[in-house]
Amino acid sequence: MDRMQELQANLQDVESEISQACVAANRNRDDVTLIAVTKTWPATDVDLLAQLGVTDVGENRDQEAKPKHDEVTAKNLTWHAIGQLQTNKAKSVAAWADVVHSVDRIDLVTALTKAVTTREVPLGVLIQANLDPAPTENRGGALPSEIMSLAEMISNSEGLHLQGVMGVAPLAGDDDMAFARLQDFASQIQSSFPEANWISAGMSGDFATALKYGATHLRIGSSILGNRAFQG
Repeated sequence: MDRMQELQANLQDVESEISQACVAANRNRDDVTLIAVTKTWPATDVDLLAQLGVTDVGENRDQEAKPKHDEVTAKNLTWHAIGQLQTNKAKSVAAWADVVHSVDRIDLVTALTKAVTTREVPLGVLIQANLDPAPTENRGGALPSEIMSLAEMISNSEGLHLQGVMGVAPLAGDDDMAFARLQDFASQIQSSFPEANWISAGMSGDFATALKYGATHLRIGSSILGNRAFQG
């Protein structure tokens, strides 16, 4: 089986699973966006996925994503930066990403605001919420007490567009509880910013649960592209 056939078969399986999960969650499949997470995989895979109808791709690391973005020949893809982001990478990420999913602190909002001054279109931004049962500051994601102030800052920042929230279920936690909390955070933000209606949640192993709690964007990698090689 060549790579195109492999990706096509995997993508068909994932699409079938998403459709079944949408039915179970009483969701419309058309309201859910699949983001193919292509980290550690080559630009050629991104081009193949685009030929198969994928419109959204996700990358974790700027140092890998930027050259890959420049190498990909497919047009009209939406590029999502989904990994933890340091402020010194803001300018570089703003040059290739259409949406940043992992904004979780004030200094990052400030850095991105400075970085987008040369963009023709606003940079989409999601607030990453800490979904740990007992959140602490040493984990990625904004604490519950910080979310609304971040939303207000982003909405007032020229060149940034508040899209919604993102979350990752904790490894040793209850997925239902985690995604329910994320849905609550999303509702809080939408009460003040109705257009910020994205909920980025759910990966290969837990997207069916995320769909029950309003996920609009699923970040799925290994189920489509296969098991990744170790990346140090």
